[in-house]
Amino acid sequence: MKSTRKGLRKGELEKDNYERLLCAECDKSLAKENPPDEVYSVRRCPDCGREWKELR
Repeated sequence: MKSTRKGLRKGELEKDNYERLLCAECDKSLAKENPPDEVYSVRRCPDCGREWKELR
């Protein structure tokens, strides 16, 4: 699982006008999960299922 910063740099993620993260392949907004025992959040595309982690 890559970080959201790496995803933005490689063109896998984009930001819309409101600074929300979008999957570049599906053009969908990413869902966010907060695992209780981790220091990061998981951002997941609802269509293709790819995941990125984001430090809280």
